[in-house]
Amino acid sequence: MTYSVQQIAKAVGASAEGDIELKVSGVAEPASAKSGEMALAMDPRYASSLSDGAAEVAMLWEGADWRALGLKAAILPNRPRYALSGVTRMLDKGQGFKPGIHPTAVIDPDAVLGEGVSVGPLAVISAGARIGAGSVIGPLCFVGVDATLGDGCFLREHVSIGARVTIGSGFIAQSGVRLGGDGFSFVTAELSTVESARQTLGDQGDAAPQPWTRIHSLGAVTIGADVEMGMGSTIDNGTIRDTQVGDGTKIDNLVHIGHNAVIGKNCLLCGQAGVGGSTRVGDNVVLGGQVGLADNITIGDRVIAGGGTIVLSNVPEGRTMLGYPATQMSKQTEIYKALRRLPKLLRDVAALQKVVSKADKAD
Repeated sequence: MTYSVQQIAKAVGASAEGDIELKVSGVAEPASAKSGEMALAMDPRYASSLSDGAAEVAMLWEGADWRALGLKAAILPNRPRYALSGVTRMLDKGQGFKPGIHPTAVIDPDAVLGEGVSVGPLAVISAGARIGAGSVIGPLCFVGVDATLGDGCFLREHVSIGARVTIGSGFIAQSGVRLGGDGFSFVTAELSTVESARQTLGDQGDAAPQPWTRIHSLGAVTIGADVEMGMGSTIDNGTIRDTQVGDGTKIDNLVHIGHNAVIGKNCLLCGQAGVGGSTRVGDNVVLGGQVGLADNITIGDRVIAGGGTIVLSNVPEGRTMLGYPATQMSKQTEIYKALRRLPKLLRDVAALQKVVSKADKAD
């Protein structure tokens, strides 16, 4: 795939200057760019390394003096990183999955496939499944009984969609995504040690150890439109109602969403984040890497939790949280500063104790 500088600029809504008919076949970092590739130097810090590569065209920042950088042409977006999303979309070569139904795919006669659906080698589509038009079911994928996928979904290899899962249009699942496993839900015949400890905040009381009995998952998973999930991420079925993920939410690798959880619209859940069962997460929430949300809590809209934060209680909308247990980031920073001063404070207290002790003896 090759595009002219003018075509790329028009596609990303940016201005182009110089020889706008120059052809671009790919992108590269400034120092390693070859002839025919467009260098990405969208910050002045990277411009000095343009001379180390062979690029004749670059995507720069608004107002950049591209001639002084020895270029023949330049694309000058007002928001370079956003423009990068359009460039990468244009130049993405994809995974090479061939269109059509592979002869080794197993498709139940009661499944319904929309127009232009592709099914890869050794994929399985179960009875009653409905696959929207233009969707791609990659190699070794599994789509369960009565599952529904909207138009234009894309499942990479080894994606598993459980029975009765409902997914909106434009869904993207990377390798190893698993939707619709049973929730991690178990109960004891009598009050358990865990329940006692939770009620008392520590003391297990007289509760005796007991075997755990499974609570079956009668619900499924419902996912909105334009949702993406990263490799190895998982979502459990709901116990009675469906576990839910709202439109536009993006989920990173190795994220787990527990049974009955509700995730709002346009959220970002970064790598290794975990959402406890029955927790409700508002719209436009960002969970950094390894953030943990306890079960049965509510996270308001627009909350941001920094990496490694452990949230144990409800969070009002608009808060920025950090630490374990989570507190507002400004308070957590104060706490951290105070902790760093503790060694000196302890030394000062010890010195004062010595002075006081000598004074007592003198008396």
